[in-house]
This record gives sequence, C-alpha cells and structure tokens, in this order.
Amino acid sequence: MTEILLELKDNEWPFEYTERDRSIARAICFDDDGLLYFVRVNRDDYFGKATLIETSGGGIEPGEAPDTAILRELKEELGAETEVICKIGVVSDYYNLLHRHNINHYFLCRIKSFGETNMTQQEIEDFHMSTLKLTYEQAVSEYEKCKETPIGRLIANREMPILKRAKEILDKEG
Repeated sequence: MTEILLELKDNEWPFEYTERDRSIARAICFDDDGLLYFVRVNRDDYFGKATLIETSGGGIEPGEAPDTAILRELKEELGAETEVICKIGVVSDYYNLLHRHNINHYFLCRIKSFGETNMTQQEIEDFHMSTLKLTYEQAVSEYEKCKETPIGRLIANREMPILKRAKEILDKEG
C-alpha cells in the first residue's frame, strides 16, 4: 500500500509564526489477538484540560532513524518489545499555540512482549499517561470523544487517517 502523506493546519488557534520543527515517531501497535494499543493522556496545561487518546511515540533524537526511534519510544511508553511491520506514512501538522511544526512518522508495529515502562517525569506527572488496549471500533469511538476539545480535534484529525490505514493493512494481511 502507498504511504499516507498528509499536511494539516491548526484551525484551533491563530497562526503567528513557526519557531521550530519537531520530528516524531509514532505507532499503531497491535497484538496477536488484533487488539490495538494507545496511551491515555490526562492534561491540564496551555492547551486546556483534556483527557485524550493518542498513539505511542515521541521525539526522534538527533542522528536517530525514525524506525529506530519508534522501537525505543514503544519500550519507554508501553514497556513493549515490538517489531516494525511497515511505515504507514507521514503527517505534517502544526501546534500554533506552541509555534511548532510536527513531522509525524507513523509505523504499524506488532507487539512481541511486555516489560517495564520507562516514562519521563513529564509523562508521569504532567500527562498521567496510561496504556489503553482497544478494538478498532473502541479506538474510533475514543477519538470521536476527543473532538470535544481543541487539542483533541488536532490529535484526532492527525491520527484517524492513520488508524484507518492501519486497519486496511491489518485486514489485508488477514
């Protein structure tokens, strides 16, 4: 299948300028039972108060390849050893409130095993991150609930096309 390439704008906050680009590796993770893994984020910050669903992932370090970064991030956030099945695509989006342009590299990853997480203090204290294990339909429903907040709409707009493509790939693989 062709990789998705999307360019999204932030229509929630006014655009002033872009201060920096941030390269991010993210994944739709699945297990042998076909369940999908996400993170639940509870935030109360400059974006407002919101409880959200999001794919696991994080910043790509200088000199690090996106497919290497995602394996590291999944181990840190989910405690999961995974294998990359394929790259789903790249979504370019903006957080005008932070003056940031995000380049999100999305992968489809199979979970091989679970161990201990290694989250940052910010992920634990500020975002209260936890793991969600959902069916595709439950994940779609969670993203729909997120659309009640401006940051939730940004995340859902970025991740729903990726989630749908992941489902197409998984259905085709059988």
